[in-house]
Amino acid sequence: EQPSAPVDCNAALQQALSNLGAAIKQSRATITSDHLPTVRAHDTHLLQLFQNLVGNALKYRSKEPPRIQVSAKQEETEWVFAVRDNGIGIDPQYTKQVFGIFTRLHGRKYPGTGIGLAICQKIVERYGGRIWVESALGKGSAFYFTIRI
Repeated sequence: EQPSAPVDCNAALQQALSNLGAAIKQSRATITSDHLPTVRAHDTHLLQLFQNLVGNALKYRSKEPPRIQVSAKQEETEWVFAVRDNGIGIDPQYTKQVFGIFTRLHGRKYPGTGIGLAICQKIVERYGGRIWVESALGKGSAFYFTIRI
């Protein structure tokens, strides 16, 4: 395993958006982002994080076209990233459960395996960070994760 190197999160996000291009176009999504920092991580891990979180925002959309906003703010010893959307939201009683492997709150209504958020959690924890979601049914979701500076 190679040690992690400085990675431009803007480039990782752009690659994720390129990979999700068909879904973005089909859903008529609007995706905006702040200028994101450079962090010490593996670029493939950052790509997976952004692709899973933005991909979920596209998948669990409401009747409105998705509006997804990616941001990062510096706190004392870490960057706090946020991926916010206007989707169907998550009942607050399930916000911890969604990170479990093979956890699916919507059964077969939406495609997928239920491992995306579990992978995100493993990646973030590998770098000593945390991941969580704030949401309410019908109000969209905000997924947050931290990476040390």
